[in-house]
Amino acid sequence: MVQELVGAIAAAGGVGLVYLAMAARVVKQYERGVLFRLGRLAGDVRMPGFTMIIPFVDRLQKVNMQIVTMPVPAQEGITRDNVTVRVDAVVYFRVIDAASALVKVEDYKFAVSQMAQTSLRSIIGKSDLDDLLSNREKLNQGLELMIDSPAVGWGVQVDRVEIKDVSLPDTMKRSMARQAEADRERRARIINADAELQASKKLAEAAQQMSDQPAALQLRLLQTVMAVAAEKNSTLVLPIPVELLHFLERGGQNGDAAAALPATAVQPAPDGDRGPRAG
Repeated sequence: MVQELVGAIAAAGGVGLVYLAMAARVVKQYERGVLFRLGRLAGDVRMPGFTMIIPFVDRLQKVNMQIVTMPVPAQEGITRDNVTVRVDAVVYFRVIDAASALVKVEDYKFAVSQMAQTSLRSIIGKSDLDDLLSNREKLNQGLELMIDSPAVGWGVQVDRVEIKDVSLPDTMKRSMARQAEADRERRARIINADAELQASKKLAEAAQQMSDQPAALQLRLLQTVMAVAAEKNSTLVLPIPVELLHFLERGGQNGDAAAALPATAVQPAPDGDRGPRAG
């Protein structure tokens, strides 16, 4: 009798252990458990930790609540200014309602991927090329709003959408390179012209100052000679002041004028006269 009782207790214990092993479930910290009882959603979402289900009746399906990084394949489209481009992006999203993510959509990851691709093609058609290249933050916000609107009903929240790369045709790249080069050349010419204008104003002020103080020109000449001599050159170039050239020019003009005067003959005076007489 005792042996039969011990055997019954051992059998019950074994059955209990088997039942416990089949009913026990562990939900990880980054997961949530959705319980289906006979195919119907039963109870609240199971939180992380140890939980129990009814074997052969309940089915516990776990949903990952971590942020998912999903690359969007490159989409080719024509911008509003008729430029063919290929744009790829990346979507960051996470599940906020585990039950809705399983019940309301068959595969929420595939659904978000398809929605991201269609939204990206729509953004390409509504935008200009300059916006795709330089105003990406605004486009990212618009793309995030387009994806997040239907995803909220699936229990999914889109955290961020980023446009990664914009591929342009080779002809467009060459055209943009020529445009950028022409723009840089234009700015260089404007800068040079502005520098020449400022230099001319400063030189005019210096010339005015030197005309008021002639000694300043001599000091500047000596400084130039010292600067040339400091470089240890074998040849020393000594500039000639302009005033000296003007002085020599005036002296030459005076000599030519004196040579052009008519010569006067000096004749001896008569005996009664004491001085010479000009004839």
